[in-house]
Amino acid sequence: MTSGNASNAYQPVRCEIHRMLREYLTSARLAEIVYRDDAGQIQTTHDIIRDLFSRAGQEFVFLGRGHMVRLDHVLTLDGTAVASTN
Repeated sequence: MTSGNASNAYQPVRCEIHRMLREYLTSARLAEIVYRDDAGQIQTTHDIIRDLFSRAGQEFVFLGRGHMVRLDHVLTLDGTAVASTN
């Protein structure tokens, strides 16, 4: 089993990352998103950000192809580190 961001404890994301994600959301710009899935595997996708939202104290990004990813599981957005990789 992996630790850090793959755990159940949500790790908040920095404010500047929220601003960057909102820019992608409002511009519908295609982004390379690298994230850790529920099985702990690293995934890479090229998609748009369709929505950002919070549920039960956790933040999520909803991608154009219908994938919902917990925000602290996103590792990079177009090469910029999003979540800590402890």
